[in-house]
Amino acid sequence: MITTEPAIGVHGTEQLRRVLDAVLLIGSDLDLTATLQRITETAAELVGATRGSLRVLDESKTSLAQVVTVGLADDAQGAVGDLPSCSSILGTLLGDSKPIRPHNFGGRAGATMPSLLAVPILIRGEVLGSLTLGEKLGATAFSDVDEEIVVALAAGAGVAIENGRLHSRVAELAQLEDRDRIASDLHDTVIQRLFTVGLSLQGPLRLSKDPMVVTRLESAIDEIDITVREIRSAIFELQPDRRPARSACQSAIAVCAEAARTLGFEPAVHFDGAVDTAVGAGIAQHLLAVQREALSNVAKHASARTVDLTLETHGTTVSLTVEDDGVGLGEHDRRGDGLENMETRARRLGGECSIANRPGGGTVVRWSVPFG
Repeated sequence: MITTEPAIGVHGTEQLRRVLDAVLLIGSDLDLTATLQRITETAAELVGATRGSLRVLDESKTSLAQVVTVGLADDAQGAVGDLPSCSSILGTLLGDSKPIRPHNFGGRAGATMPSLLAVPILIRGEVLGSLTLGEKLGATAFSDVDEEIVVALAAGAGVAIENGRLHSRVAELAQLEDRDRIASDLHDTVIQRLFTVGLSLQGPLRLSKDPMVVTRLESAIDEIDITVREIRSAIFELQPDRRPARSACQSAIAVCAEAARTLGFEPAVHFDGAVDTAVGAGIAQHLLAVQREALSNVAKHASARTVDLTLETHGTTVSLTVEDDGVGLGEHDRRGDGLENMETRARRLGGECSIANRPGGGTVVRWSVPFG
């Protein structure tokens, strides 16, 4: 609450003590809003103002992130919208970052204040907001001492605001680390176990002659495939793009290293042309998914002993080829979701995808899209 008596009778030592008390709030357990409210109330009381407001800009400096007021009606507190124009108090402070003490300053609503004191909230020269006091009791203008007091309190508000933002960033980083841990567990544990289960079903599927058993086994394998894709999508969502991106070649090597866990060996990787220079982030994302899908199919169906993965560029086209020496495609091999997914990605990018038997045994997958 604001006192109704002027602050003229408050001694200098008492003023200093009140300023220190307000600044010490920064290290207390009060939340940021409560701290800023107390600073605004203290500023108004010490300089004898009947009105006061503290406005905090968002980090983009295009709108207000927070507003606390003293001595203003509820409707006035709620009537704060986007960042004022350069002719307003906050706009002027952004342009000059020096305290303002004009007489009869016209407010946004067209009203006038008999006296006004507005100071910027600064951190390392950057304007974070403003602390504004108005209608000083017992005087027509705020004094130099009033200005010094409010500048000190505004500095304390700046520290509180920066501390609040730092705490928020620390909390965000902690959440991101937790998301990374969950994503890692999903990839290293859950997906690998599902792969193991899927591979263990391949043997009974080949040996069984009961159509009903075959149908059920195929259905179970398909469900496992769908689950793996859904988990991979969840992993992608859990891992935001906040680290330096791998190049297309680095990603291909990493995918082959991952595939070694289910294949029992690491595929050979070959590059031809300026792959890293040609492949942008958009195509690289699809390319990575196709590599994983193709190698997953080899692990589940091919019984291969070797796999070769080749990335190459010709003109304005980037091509991926995955060859294995496995059992190849039989006449009754079903067209699985994996191939359809790869074909769909290629079509969306104006390219093409094919899978065929390789001369001498095994299969070859070719996937190519334009990058120009």
